Order: sequence, then C-alpha cells, then structure tokens
Amino acid sequence: MWEDLWVAMALLLVLEGIVPFLSPSGFKRALEGVLGAQDRHIRIAGLVSMIAGVVLLYATH
Repeated sequence: MWEDLWVAMALLLVLEGIVPFLSPSGFKRALEGVLGAQDRHIRIAGLVSMIAGVVLLYATH
C-alpha cells in the first residue's frame, strides 16, 4: 500500500510540473487568474477536483 502511495505522489509531481515546464508564461497567467478569483470559486474548484479524483479512484479499483 505504501508503495502505491509513493507512486501516486510521484505521478502527481510529474503531472503538476508539465505546464510550468512547457509554458512558464501561461502558468503565470493562470496563477494571476487564480489570485483574482473569489474564495468561493476556488473552494468549488477544489471540491470538484476531489470528487473527480474519488470517482476516478473508485472506477479504477
């Protein structure tokens, strides 16, 4: 189980690093957009992301 967790963390880091590596200026613009967003919208995006992750995890196991 712990090995699977480390693999998942490693894949997360790889995936999160793709956009800043390929397009640093686009990544900066995206962060500026997030800074201008309301807390409620950021919270909803986080909730949707967590639900999608749980559904994907459930579907693959």
